[in-house]
Amino acid sequence: MRTMSESAETVGLRVNVSSDQSGRPAGGRRFKLPKLWGGQKAQNQPVVKTISITDGHNSPKEEELKTVVLTLEEILQAEDVQHLCEASQQLIQREERLYGEQKETYSLTHHSEEENKLDGYYKNLKGLVQKTLRLSLSPGELSVEALASAVKAINQEVDQDEQWKTRDKSSPPWRQDDWKKLHDSTLCSLVEGLMDNPSTPPPDNAETSTFQADVNSMGRQLKDDLLWVVGVVKICYTPEQDICNFYAGLYHQTFSSRLRKIADFGLGDKDCTFLLRWVNEYYPQILQKPELACEINAEVMGKLLSEELLKPLEEQYLSKQQEELKTYISRVLKEAEQKWRQGEEPTREDGCFVSHVAYDIIQLLNGMVSSAGTIVGDPHKAQSITCPLKDLMQSFQTFHNNIIKQNKPSSRPFIKANLGCIKQFMEVLNKKGHLFQEDVRRICLQVLTDMRETAHLYLLKPVHEGLRPYYSQLGTSDWLNEPVVFRNLLDGVEKELEDLQGAVQSCHQELIGQLHQEVTVEYLRRLLKGKVKLKDKQQQHKAYQRIKSNTESLQDFFGKMGSNEDWLNEILTKVAEVLKLQELPAIQMEVVSLGTAFPDLSERHVSALLKLKTNISKANRRMVKETLSDNLKELDAVASRPFFSKIQVK
Repeated sequence: MRTMSESAETVGLRVNVSSDQSGRPAGGRRFKLPKLWGGQKAQNQPVVKTISITDGHNSPKEEELKTVVLTLEEILQAEDVQHLCEASQQLIQREERLYGEQKETYSLTHHSEEENKLDGYYKNLKGLVQKTLRLSLSPGELSVEALASAVKAINQEVDQDEQWKTRDKSSPPWRQDDWKKLHDSTLCSLVEGLMDNPSTPPPDNAETSTFQADVNSMGRQLKDDLLWVVGVVKICYTPEQDICNFYAGLYHQTFSSRLRKIADFGLGDKDCTFLLRWVNEYYPQILQKPELACEINAEVMGKLLSEELLKPLEEQYLSKQQEELKTYISRVLKEAEQKWRQGEEPTREDGCFVSHVAYDIIQLLNGMVSSAGTIVGDPHKAQSITCPLKDLMQSFQTFHNNIIKQNKPSSRPFIKANLGCIKQFMEVLNKKGHLFQEDVRRICLQVLTDMRETAHLYLLKPVHEGLRPYYSQLGTSDWLNEPVVFRNLLDGVEKELEDLQGAVQSCHQELIGQLHQEVTVEYLRRLLKGKVKLKDKQQQHKAYQRIKSNTESLQDFFGKMGSNEDWLNEILTKVAEVLKLQELPAIQMEVVSLGTAFPDLSERHVSALLKLKTNISKANRRMVKETLSDNLKELDAVASRPFFSKIQVK
């Protein structure tokens, strides 16, 4: 503890120990910091610092306060960075006094000496300010008070520079340098140095390239420093200076510059992917951290690399992903085909034949495209990965058709398993259309639809062959008079259904629904052949009742089997109504209603139906057909569920 006997000169300070009754030092007032950016100029006074001096003993009395006053020379010679603001104030005051003196009362020699002194002082001040700024991002060395004082000094000097610009005489030589530029260039140099030599060295990792290790270190440095700026450095600046965005811009430019140099030399596939991830994923994630997002405007800075540089990197990455997808899918299809050629049956799960072809491919597709969307920063660009899927799906179709064509003992189990794959593929194409380019999605869906139809045709063909004897009796007088004819048909269908078991539940339901449609088509096709003639109202009413009864039985039977094709009931019901009606206007209305619901109803179908009613004249039949034709032209409708187009009539 310094004693009262020590002189002020010994410690480089002047001591004023007198005070008034309020405890404030006599002969002066405390220094009030000026407002930044154009605030009032400080009064012409030295730095005032209050210290406590005691006799070394604990005293219950309040310690006596003493005031230490620092001069400009003492601040600069002692390199007291915590009082740079005060030093700047004193320099500005001396500068104003010097240039305010009149030449008549102030010798040129004295003026020159004072200029030289001020020039030296300003050089010292700039050196101390730069020294303090260079410690801004050194948590272990930075004094927040010193940085705040340095920033205030800079602001005062910027204000003084602006004052000189408004005067008619030339500014002093030390005013030729821009303090704002001094601040900005110092921080820019600081950031570049830290990014060139990150404080955290890259870990030794054999799987990480030198490039990846360097980029990771720079990224870590950037993140840590920006968090420090937001948490600590920001309080040393005014809100108008927006120091957080300033630092963010410096780091963005520096990081971008380093990455541009690397990208220009070309990269291997792994490093290419890594660089894209930093540009589009890792770097944005840093700026989106809550602590930074509220202070830094990331949108203004844009991406780390320009589109011109990113484009070849994206093409390289996406092309590599396409090749990996093609290789993987080709291998999956080849393995499935090999099992079939060797006579193996597909795997069974819960009694159903299953194939993991679609599941494996879909998992890869979903993960690959979703990841690529993040890596290239654009989900639409990532869709290009699936372009090879068009050819690969056609390869799957070729394999599928070969199974049917060769008709081996294992063919039916494989086709049942393939139905599950087809459904899975169609679901992902419909529900996750964002993964695919539209032309890819459309072509693949068409291929899959064709595959499903050929599978249904292959599996149902034996069923229809077994039902042929029952079909032959439909639409005859036996059918009209003997209910057992239709019951025999349903019994025959039930027997054939045993061979359709084995597909997964949803696909089995679709297969049963398809059979439901085809049986209904065959039923109506046989009826429209005209083997039975309905000569009068009584026979026509009997036909109406028979069709209604058959429709209910058909729906009940296939409904229990799992069919969801309820819409078929409407067709047969309306056909029955046409046969029952006797008045021409009523017949016209019912036919129009049938045609409106099913626009693929043609005049040939109507003619065949009306010919069953032998009591309708040719002219009336023509009127009904014309009414239908006129109505369909007005509607210009397309059949969403084709039915009549499957029935060929003469």
